[in-house]
Amino acid sequence: MKNKKAETSSKNERVRRCVVCMEGAPKHELFRIVKSSDGRVVFDKSGKMNGRGAYVMKDEKCLLSPKLRDKLQVALKTNINNEDFEVLLDDIKKESD
Repeated sequence: MKNKKAETSSKNERVRRCVVCMEGAPKHELFRIVKSSDGRVVFDKSGKMNGRGAYVMKDEKCLLSPKLRDKLQVALKTNINNEDFEVLLDDIKKESD
């Protein structure tokens, strides 16, 4: 069986996939959300935190999607309570302003 080549952009940068729209984009065009080792779901501003990660496009279509929370819960294999989800959205909003 042949190995599939990783999708790449023109700069030979690996492409990540948004959990909401499933479109591929370079890492710098996406927000990274991480489930840390202590089980918290946080916005990874550096893009390098340890833990299970998921990516979301930096556009309102994906960030305001009613599917966002459910898609993150599946991708991160955890439940996200209302309070943590609101804090996460606030952190992302601060970064995108």
